[in-house]
Amino acid sequence: MTASRNGRVRGTVRLLAGAALGAAAARAAYASLTARTPGFGGVAGDELWGRTNHRGEPVTLLEGPAFVAGAASAGLLLPGLPLRLRAAALLAGTVPGALGGYDDLFGSGASRGFKGHLGALARGQVTTGAVKILGIGAAGLAAAAVAGSPAPSRGGRLFDTVLNGALIAGGANLMNLFDLRPGRAIKVGLLAGAPLAFTAGGAVTAAPLGAAAALLPADLGERAMLGDTGANALGALLGLAATRLGRGPRLAVFAGVAGLNAASEFVSFTKVIARTPVLHRLDMLGRRPVAVPDPVPAASGTTAPAAS
Repeated sequence: MTASRNGRVRGTVRLLAGAALGAAAARAAYASLTARTPGFGGVAGDELWGRTNHRGEPVTLLEGPAFVAGAASAGLLLPGLPLRLRAAALLAGTVPGALGGYDDLFGSGASRGFKGHLGALARGQVTTGAVKILGIGAAGLAAAAVAGSPAPSRGGRLFDTVLNGALIAGGANLMNLFDLRPGRAIKVGLLAGAPLAFTAGGAVTAAPLGAAAALLPADLGERAMLGDTGANALGALLGLAATRLGRGPRLAVFAGVAGLNAASEFVSFTKVIARTPVLHRLDMLGRRPVAVPDPVPAASGTTAPAAS
C-alpha cells in the first residue's frame, strides 16, 4: 500500500512539475516572439504572422510556435520520462507543429479538408494541406515506432505501431478542426487531456496541458490563436498520450477520433456547438460576447411603394 501510494505521489508531482514547466516555457516563448516578431523572406513579422479573426479583428498566430516551444522544451527537461517516450513526444510535437506552420504561412485556403486536399492531389495539384496531411501521417507512424509497443509478438507490435500512428495523426487533424473560435481548441485539449493525465500517458500530457493553459488567456482575449501550428502539435501530443492506454480503450479512442474526423467533412462543428446549449455555454466561457449588429433605423417620412 505504501509503495503504491508513493508511486501515485511521485506521479502527481511529475505531472504538476511538467505542467508548470510547460506553462513557464510557453509564456516565455510567447513574450519573446511577440516582442520581436520574426519575419521571413523580406516579409515583416507582423504581416507574416498576423491574421483576421471571425470578428474581423487582428490576431497573431505566434501562439502556435510558443505552444510548440513550451511543450517541447518542458518535455526535454521533465525528469523521469523514459528516453523513448521523450523522443516520441519531441517528434510528435515538433513535426506536426512545423508542418502546421508551413500551412499557416503559405497555404492558400483554396482546398479544405481531407477530401479537398487529397482530391487536389489526385488532380496533380500539391497543396500545402496535402503536404501537411501526408507529413503528419508519417510523423505519427515514426513517433509510434519510437515510443515502442509492449506487445510480445512482431505482429502485435506492428499492429500497435499502425494504430498508434493513426491515433497521433488523427488527433493532430481533429484538434485543428476546433481552432475556429477563441479558446475552443485549448478547451477541448484540456478536457480531453485531463483524464489522460491520470493514465499511463500522464507524463506525456503534463507539458502540453501546462503550455496550453498558460496561453489560454491570450486566446480567449482574441489577441492570438493556435493556428495549425499549435493545434496540430497539441492534438498529436494528446494522441501520443492515448497510445499508452490498453488496446481496448485505445481502439475506442481511435474510433471516436476517426469518426469525428470523418464527420467534419459533412458537418460544421461550429453549428453543432451553437445549437447545443451545454456545448455553447462551455464554448462561450471566458469569451467576449458575440457582437449583435445594431438595428437599422427606419427612414422617417417615407411611404411603402404601392403594390404592382
